Amino acid sequence: MLLNGFEEADHVKEALSNFMAIEVGTKVEGKVTGITNFGAFVELPGGVTGLVHISEIADNYVKDVKDHLKLEDKVTVKVINVDKDGKIGLSIRKAVDRPAEQQERPSRPPRDSRPPFRRDGDGDRGRGGFRGPNKNTFEDKVSKFLKDSEERMSSLKKNTESKRGGRGAKRF
Repeated sequence: MLLNGFEEADHVKEALSNFMAIEVGTKVEGKVTGITNFGAFVELPGGVTGLVHISEIADNYVKDVKDHLKLEDKVTVKVINVDKDGKIGLSIRKAVDRPAEQQERPSRPPRDSRPPFRRDGDGDRGRGGFRGPNKNTFEDKVSKFLKDSEERMSSLKKNTESKRGGRGAKRF
């Protein structure tokens, strides 16, 4: 589209004012203009485009964006962030009004009210999950390590000495 200087300036001002009207938390109607494997691009009023990340398309797991959206679909989105460089983050699932009790997951209890982390001899429920009864004591583990280590060292010595011809090996 060929514009003269004044029309172009007006067009830029209009686009800029529309961009400035987009604030975090506002719900707007948009049109899907592009679909990728990580989300969908939505054109907002004023010709500004934002991205709906795949995790913001639906409440359930989204394996393929194309299962939920098609090009030219009209969608209601909520603006969740606007970066300094002009990137606009959008959410379809947050734009849907839900009853108050279904809004978000219940928050975790504060750290002070949770029972303290405890490790006892019956089982280890540490970071790796349940590992079963812990029957080996520290001393058992150290002695097993030393035994394995000595076996490996002796095997290593046997193999290296025979190849180098050290200690009593016959030389021709």
